[in-house]
Amino acid sequence: MTNISTRRSAMTLFSSPTCTKSHCARFVLLEKGIVADVEYYDPTDPPEDLIELNPNGISPTLIERDLVLYDSRIIMEYLDERFPHPPLHPMDPVSRATARMLIKRIDQDWYQLLEEILSSGEKKSARTKKLLRESIISVTPVFGARPFFMSEEFSMVDCVVAPLLWRLPSVGIETSSLNDTINNYALKIFNRPAFRHSLSDAEKEMNEILK
Repeated sequence: MTNISTRRSAMTLFSSPTCTKSHCARFVLLEKGIVADVEYYDPTDPPEDLIELNPNGISPTLIERDLVLYDSRIIMEYLDERFPHPPLHPMDPVSRATARMLIKRIDQDWYQLLEEILSSGEKKSARTKKLLRESIISVTPVFGARPFFMSEEFSMVDCVVAPLLWRLPSVGIETSSLNDTINNYALKIFNRPAFRHSLSDAEKEMNEILK
């Protein structure tokens, strides 16, 4: 069995190739230019060396020497603090706390609906798809008010929003059913080199906008 300390780099991110929140963590890694191994695996059959350190085999799991983290939002926060440049959170405490609350709200309002869609059948998910689509459209002014999501600069919030928007066509919410303001925002983020490189092969098939 390979010991984690013998890996090619001091940091390894174990990631499902399709998990939305794992995608967020990969996006942060690449935006910050962090040198790390990204190891894709099937969450239903996690590798032995991951199970040894995280018995639940949860995706994503970040391992750096003796540190093991397995909550995507905690991983993202850790990476931003561990590698402070460029910062993805605002520097002042009030703005930083506001951004964290916004991410929590996105998780509760949008990610929860996405998880319901992914875990239910086509007929049962129709109402949930409608709710998610309408919820995203309802904040159209936010997408258009500033260059990035409620920010003048690219931030951690964009790293949370973009992987969710990327998956909409794959769950039956076509981008044509949104509007130009949201689509223009999405395309701007999708075209960032870090986002493009964060996509697994399976994720590339979820949206044809970059093909």
